[in-house]
Parts: sequence; C-alpha cells; structure tokens
Amino acid sequence: MFRKILIANRGEIACRVMRTARSMGMECVAVFSDADRNALHVREADEAIHIGPAAANESYLRGERIIQAALDTGAEAIHPGYGFLSENPGFVEAVEKAGLAFIGPSSDAIRAMGLKDAAKKLMEEAGVPVVPGYHGDNQDAGFLAAEAEKIGYPVLIKARAGGGGKGMRLVEEPKGFIPALEGAVREGEASFGDGRVLVEKFITSPRHIEIQVFGDSHGNVVHLFERDCSLQRRHQKVIEEAPAPGMTEAMRAAMGNAAVKAAKAINYSGAGTIEFIVDGSNGLQPDGFWFMEMNTRLQVEHPVTEAITGVDLVEWQLRVANGEALPLAQDELEISGHAFEARLYAEDVPKGFLPATGTLEWLEFSDRARNDSGVEEGDTITPFYDPMIAKVITHAATREEALAELEKALGETQIAGTVTNTAFLRALCVHCDFSSGKVDTGLIGRELDLLVEPQHLSDHIVALAAKRVMDLPLRPGEMQSADLHFADDPFDLLSGFTLWEPAIWTQKLVLGEAVYDVRVRASNNEWEWSIRQGDDDFGDWFTDLESDEVVLDTHEYDDRVAVFAPEGTFEFTVPDTLAGSGAGAMGEGTIVAPMPGLVKQVMAKAGDNVSEGDPVLILEAMKMEHTLTAPGDGKLAEVNVVAGDQVEDGVILAVMAEKES
Repeated sequence: MFRKILIANRGEIACRVMRTARSMGMECVAVFSDADRNALHVREADEAIHIGPAAANESYLRGERIIQAALDTGAEAIHPGYGFLSENPGFVEAVEKAGLAFIGPSSDAIRAMGLKDAAKKLMEEAGVPVVPGYHGDNQDAGFLAAEAEKIGYPVLIKARAGGGGKGMRLVEEPKGFIPALEGAVREGEASFGDGRVLVEKFITSPRHIEIQVFGDSHGNVVHLFERDCSLQRRHQKVIEEAPAPGMTEAMRAAMGNAAVKAAKAINYSGAGTIEFIVDGSNGLQPDGFWFMEMNTRLQVEHPVTEAITGVDLVEWQLRVANGEALPLAQDELEISGHAFEARLYAEDVPKGFLPATGTLEWLEFSDRARNDSGVEEGDTITPFYDPMIAKVITHAATREEALAELEKALGETQIAGTVTNTAFLRALCVHCDFSSGKVDTGLIGRELDLLVEPQHLSDHIVALAAKRVMDLPLRPGEMQSADLHFADDPFDLLSGFTLWEPAIWTQKLVLGEAVYDVRVRASNNEWEWSIRQGDDDFGDWFTDLESDEVVLDTHEYDDRVAVFAPEGTFEFTVPDTLAGSGAGAMGEGTIVAPMPGLVKQVMAKAGDNVSEGDPVLILEAMKMEHTLTAPGDGKLAEVNVVAGDQVEDGVILAVMAEKES
C-alpha cells in the first residue's frame, strides 16, 4: 500500500480523502493557493505545498506544479478529488509519466467519457440507451437552432465538456435559443476551456438517477446501487438520497446492468458514476431511462452510497489504484436503510442563489448527522471557489426517518458570519411532494416561491437580540446598576431614567432593510419588552422572553448579533447611532454588485431607456453567470463598468436617472 499520497484538491474533499488515507496509515500532502494558505485541509495535512495565486487556473489547475510538489515531498500517488484536474486525461498521463500512481481511472477511460457527444456515441454502440439529440461537431448557431427545431422544444443545451450544471441552459421556445446558446458557450469556455455544446430533448417529467460503479485492473466491475439526485436547481444538485424512492427491483437491475455495461465498454478502473435521465411521468419503468453522462471520478454525493452499503469508497479507490482486486463481488453488496445528503452552501437563496462570502464567526454542526466539511469556525468563505460549507448526511432505517433526521440536523446547525441556504434546505425536507417521494428535477423551480418564503420573525426574537446586545441577565434582580452594556459613554446608563416610572432603555437593531427599536423595562423581577419597526407605533409590552427551560442561542461579534431560533437564523446589525441605520442607503435606482465577481458582458450604456427586468450586465462569480437587471423603468444615467472589470461586493455598477416630477 502507498506510504504517502498527495491530494490535488482543496476544502471538503481534501479533508475527506485525508481522513480515510490516514486511517490506512498513509501520510498526506496538501497543496494550496494564496487564498487557502490557512485552510483546514492545509492545517490537517502532514505536509503542505504552495502552488500559486488564488485563481484556480494559476494554482489548482496547474498540473505541473502539483506533480512537482508530489515529487519534492516523496509522495507515491496523487488523488485528484473531484473537480479541477480530476477528469483531465492529460494530467493523468503526466502523473504516470512522472512515475507516480494516479488514484483514478486511466486517461483513455476519462478521454472516452470526457466529451458528452463522443460518450453518447460510444454508449449507443455498447447498447446503452441515450437521449435523442444532436451530438455532432457543427457548432454554427443557425445550424444548432435548426437541430433544436427538429428535436422539438423544450431542449437542453449542454457544454460538451461540462459538469455541475455549468454551461447548461433549458430553452422552452425558439426565440430563446440563441441567447441561451451564447450563455452556455461563455460558461463552457470559462469553466472548461471548451465552448462547444450539444443539444438534447428535455424530458418534461425528468428524474436524475445515477448508478455508482467501481472497477479494478483485473476486469471486475460492480455497481453499488443508485442515488436519486432529482432535487436540483439550475441543474445543480441540492439534496441527494439513496436508494431512489419508488425504485423497483426490475428497474434497479436494468439500470445497474446498463451502468456495468457502460463501464466495461471502456475498461473502467476506479470509482465512477453513470448518470441517467429517467422519465418519471408514469412511475419507474425499465424502458424509461437514458444515459446522460459518466463522471469518471468520485462524486460529491458519494456519502449516501457509503451509508447504505457500509463501503468506504475512498478506501476502495486507494486499494484499486494499488493494484488490488475489488474487496466485494456484486452478490456481496446489499442495501441497508436510507440516506440523505444536503449541500450546505454560503448563498443567498431569495436573491437567486447568489454565492456569498464572509468569515464563519460561529459554526456548530449537529451531532445527528455526518458533517463532511472543509472549514472550521473562523475560516473565510472566499469568492474564488465553490461556497460549500458542509455536506450534511443522515442515515436511518426508513426514508421517512432519515429525512426527519436531516431536517432536525439542519435546524440544529448554527452558522453566523455569512448567509446560508439552511432555511431553504429545511423547507425542502418538509415539502409535501419531496417528503412523500414525489420528486423530479423541476420541483424546486415550480415551488420556489413557497420554498423561499421569508422566515417568520417574532417580536421575541428581536427582543432577544437586543437583550444580548445590552448584556442583560435572565432576571432584572440579577443585575447590578453598572452591568448594562451599551456604549462607552457613561451617560448612556441614564438614557432610560424617569422620576416616577420604571426606567426604560432603548436599543436599535437593523435586519436587512428593516429598522427596529426595542424598549425594555424591569417589572416584578421580569423584563418587559416593546417593539416597533420603522415609523410604526411601539407595540404592547410583553414578558416571557426566555425561561430557565427555554433559552435560544445567540452569538455576538463585531457590530452584529445572531439569534439561532427554530424559525431560522437571524443576524441583526447594531447600528452606529451617529452614522444612522444605513438602511436603504444605496437607493432604489442603483444596480449594486451582490458579490465579488468579473464583469463578463455589459448590455446597456448610459442614456439607454430600459424597462424593469431588462438585462444590464452579466457578472461571473465562482464560474457561474448572474444577470443583473434594471430595477425599474427609466433611463440609465451611469454605467460604471466595462467587460473585464473585477468588482467587489457592494460596488455601484449602474445608476438610473432620477424620474422627472
């Protein structure tokens, strides 16, 4: 077995590979960019080598630097993780030429499946069913539009070298084809260096079910059953599960046999996934699935397969790369129970799933779940890479129990310092269709308004935030007169003084665009509270904010206080009273960068008349394009950027002209 391996990746997957390798007695070498100098995978490694600047194409995609790092540290093999160079056949060849082992499939296998069009032709020849579509070399826009007409709308445009939803566009009607094609080409070039696409028929009630396969160098191939990855948004997986709901033994056998046939067609060795699109309109039928693509690597969602089979897939990868045969035969593999995985991201769901950044000022995971993460409290989510915080995995005897555990685990997860998709994931867990197993890839799109309903904010939560800021004890009788924690000005202690009535203190808080004033007074050894929002009147006084039995967690940092409640996480800003609240400071007629990113395209200029919702520019962040639109009808007074500009979060990109009165 290998003595030392280098992990050519970062974050969660590097930590995951390291955990198994260490358990098998191996030393682990990490690589890191400027942005990851203090990252968790670097801190946990036996050795760590710097390989370049923050941008992936100057660090994690520089194969020659990674190979040199392996040689310099005496590593015998390289594990690619997923993403970056994991499916780059040229990298595999360079690794082997350097005398190192590649912990993954051969370059020939990767090359055979690396381009979606060529892979589909190969699968057709092997007798694996494929989705109708155009997979040829002609990339003329007019020709592709004509092919789409022949296939019949709706169609799906895919970057042929793509993955992870990048370079993919759903087109419902002919007039949207060319703009969608242009966007897919740009994303394909940015993410994979290949803007060529294929066009396929879009299945109207699709389910995404994939089969985990594993091969070795002795000609053995098995499948480790299926994963259902139908719960997606923008073609990216959100919650995965195994086994698939509604799966029959006949369907499982048909899909498993097709997956094994596909792997054997390319002499596959290592971990891989055969992804199928399944027609879910009439239940799961053995003749209702088609090959989509093969991922020639370990998948993000592999833990659900590990949970139901008891197999450590990374251990199998290491053993197979070392020349060993598969540890188990097909008839020795069994399914036990049900498992879910939720991808916990730093992203703003109500704003269109915009990636978020920030320092994890507070991070606490639930003990109910397996939490695969590459960050710890105090780490920073940067704009350079995928904003994943953790994968939350639960396993139980039944689907109902595993899903309930997932919802509880997400509810017990506490994160402050960046916005997350936790509330969205919890809403999915209790959605009537998903909880009953009725799921297809369009569910999130259809139900988005329901799934992103604002979290209920009670007066008690606002008052609790104020209580933490003011540093009040549970009972007034437990406080000394000097214990109130306001500002440094001692006169603040007299702010609530009255001659004949109980003293009343006031604290201002901001949540999003809402400004709250909180009054508190002592009465009968209890705190009493009254809240107003904006210019409204103060509400009635109330008590019972907390008891000895019910205490909600809070965390205070910088000028913020977070309240972790059953309804969700609420992070309030404590405003500087001299500077004002800051709410609405940007005004309604501005287009502001919602995150750090690269301006890819500017579609309007100063002086242009625009209507609300018209696209003004495209911002690329974390290799995904985000279209920023006009906030209203009128004329653009300023456009402050050009294509190619790198902008920071909060920068004013364009300004609408003031309307004439």
